[in-house]
Amino acid sequence: MTAPRIDIETIRRLPKAVLHDHLDGGLRPATLVELADEVGHVLPTTDPQALADWYYEAANSGDLVRYIATFEHTLAVMQTREGLLRTAEEYVLDLAADGVVYGEVRYAPELMLKGGLTLPEVVETVQEGLAAGMAKTAAAGTPVRVGTLLCGMRMFDRSREIADLAVAFRDAGVVGFDIAGAEDGFPPADHLAAFEYLRDESVPFTIHAGEAYGLPSIHQALQVCGAQRIGHGVRITEDIVDDKLGRLAGWVRDRRIALEMCPTSNLQTGAASSIAGHPITTLKDLGFRVTLNTDNRLVSGTTMTREMSLLVEEAGWTVEDLRTVTVNAVKSAFIAFDERNALIRDVILPGYEAAL
Repeated sequence: MTAPRIDIETIRRLPKAVLHDHLDGGLRPATLVELADEVGHVLPTTDPQALADWYYEAANSGDLVRYIATFEHTLAVMQTREGLLRTAEEYVLDLAADGVVYGEVRYAPELMLKGGLTLPEVVETVQEGLAAGMAKTAAAGTPVRVGTLLCGMRMFDRSREIADLAVAFRDAGVVGFDIAGAEDGFPPADHLAAFEYLRDESVPFTIHAGEAYGLPSIHQALQVCGAQRIGHGVRITEDIVDDKLGRLAGWVRDRRIALEMCPTSNLQTGAASSIAGHPITTLKDLGFRVTLNTDNRLVSGTTMTREMSLLVEEAGWTVEDLRTVTVNAVKSAFIAFDERNALIRDVILPGYEAAL
């Protein structure tokens, strides 16, 4: 298990876990075309392959704000029960096809109300679609366990309301909470009431931090808001000089705070300059609990297989490295300890042995 290079078919067979993946960023291009036609939304193109290419090119601007703007089209088709059911079910099927055995999907219910659904109806519908997908993958012999993270949007003021939803649906598939959206200018502490309520109710949460803004964002997410994980967190390297960790970096590493890293996405938003130089490799080697994620599969034109392959080809990762970040992800999943242990013991580790 120390071979320096692994072929893509072997990587495809490896069991995978993804913690940072947005539902509205991962639609199938053909589904987007069909749903847009049904609701009368105009897309840049109605050819599925050309649409996929448009997304990839638009996202490669190096600008987080423009990157986020590409979600206009996916959100337009996720305002109805039919649109939400289909995208949620296909989400699970696509994970299974990529070898994912555990996933956490996140989305912002407040962005899906234009068709007349209420916030609880949005969550109920997405959970129904996810359940349908999980039933189909289990029947096909490729089971996927999917938990849901509900997102409050950091530029709006409904995060406390979304936190209520996370608590209300905690026994119906929702496993945690997040805040998302433009990071610079919208600090996590603006949503402190939501985080305090979630801590009071023992609901775990992650916070997007350290992508478009630096160390103060990460510090506030952890030390003020109490996040259990950090979404992206690439700029924690600003607190590391010649492999010597500063106070904040040491806190993150020593307390095993998972970093939900998304290499391709970070290149697109300008948070990293190359796969070879992406902080995930340095942080892995320094002992941080790094995890590997897709962020937005349609927008970034990626999959977990592709993310792993890029790190193997351009950053020299071995299968042991891939196994490490997969185990890291499951260890930091927002599900019960016994479930995490069983996934690692019964699925992840045997799957790596079988694939090699």
